[in-house]
Amino acid sequence: MATETGHGGAHPGLHPDATHHLPIFVTAPGETDWLFVTMAIFVVLLIVGIGVFYFRLHALPEHMAHRGQKLQYEIVAVLALLALFTHNHAFWIAGLLLAMIPIPDFVTPVSTMAQSLRTIAEQRAGGKPTPPPGAADPEADQPDAEHRTEG
Repeated sequence: MATETGHGGAHPGLHPDATHHLPIFVTAPGETDWLFVTMAIFVVLLIVGIGVFYFRLHALPEHMAHRGQKLQYEIVAVLALLALFTHNHAFWIAGLLLAMIPIPDFVTPVSTMAQSLRTIAEQRAGGKPTPPPGAADPEADQPDAEHRTEG
């Protein structure tokens, strides 16, 4: 006796001889589709991997500028954030170029020269040299004789 579709067999939609010619990734009804599960895991891992690669590449100028001066690092970090949030690649390229260029330290030699000139000027004027900024004043720790109270 034939089924409703006109052919015999267990599955009404398939010819009985067709099951031998189906590819291996076709699963029977109710079974787990392992190809789908494998590909779903692969796609999720691929998306996460691409995101990690993108953020590592995006942070490259900051890593390069980290060995430089603090001001240079901060400017590069701001340019990288601007590039991230605006999707403007010019900021990222500017940050990368700024990170690659070593900026010479002009502040330290100029401040050292200014401190030396201040010391020379005070010595010529006959006064006591003032301590450099940030240094402790040695006379501030000792109380004056005038301010002592006798008891």
